[in-house]
Amino acid sequence: MSFRSPPVLHTLLEGRTLLEFFASTLSLPLLLSAPKGDGHPVMVFPGFLASDLSTKALRQFLKVKGYRAEGWGLGRNLGQHVIRDNKVVSNDILDKVLSLYERTGEKVSLIGWSLGGILAREIARLLPEQTRCVVTLGSPFNAPEDSAPIAATLFKILNNKRMGGDFSIPDSLTQPLSVPTTAIFSRSDGVAHWHGCKHHENSHTEQSENVEVVASHLGLGHHPAVLWAIAARLSLPTDTWTPLASLDLPKWLFPNPDR
Repeated sequence: MSFRSPPVLHTLLEGRTLLEFFASTLSLPLLLSAPKGDGHPVMVFPGFLASDLSTKALRQFLKVKGYRAEGWGLGRNLGQHVIRDNKVVSNDILDKVLSLYERTGEKVSLIGWSLGGILAREIARLLPEQTRCVVTLGSPFNAPEDSAPIAATLFKILNNKRMGGDFSIPDSLTQPLSVPTTAIFSRSDGVAHWHGCKHHENSHTEQSENVEVVASHLGLGHHPAVLWAIAARLSLPTDTWTPLASLDLPKWLFPNPDR
């Protein structure tokens, strides 16, 4: 499966992430009316080249909504924890999730931005009994090399020595998960082509969905519509499934919720 890289115009418009951050700040009184949480643990994974600082706004919002939201705590995501020990994710990442699960005694919801979303999916694949649900934000799990060529090239440059020059992205990334999965994507994403960031027939299940927003790639972690969608998804009782499109979503954020 092959997809085009994002249009150059979309890439040039990634600077609008600042406007999206201000929009979220201005929308905070309305966002506070988003569904409340039940206190279950949530782990948020940063995108490629980013650290927990990039997900701080999202985690603070989730804490306000009542969740026990934590970052991954492994520094900057340079790809050093990808494809280790014969797995797509390292034991260090798995240990972080297992520790949170054991400390709280509850299943953990996993949220991942870009590369972080690919990691979140693979964690859920390995730890389905400890995972409540997965939400990905602009994560090109359906074609990481083709739909995000710039990021893929940088990833290879930084990890070539560790992984060897002939490494390749496992085909298993596209395989469906056994837990509820929400893929949030934007057609104006300037880093990862939107078509690679959503479920297709090869990765779709009865508990998976695609949610479209109008946002930059760099703004997905704090865009008002994304924050609301995450709050609505996490608020569902464990081991249940209701598509977001069937919920009463605010028209000012989701003018066309059927995706």
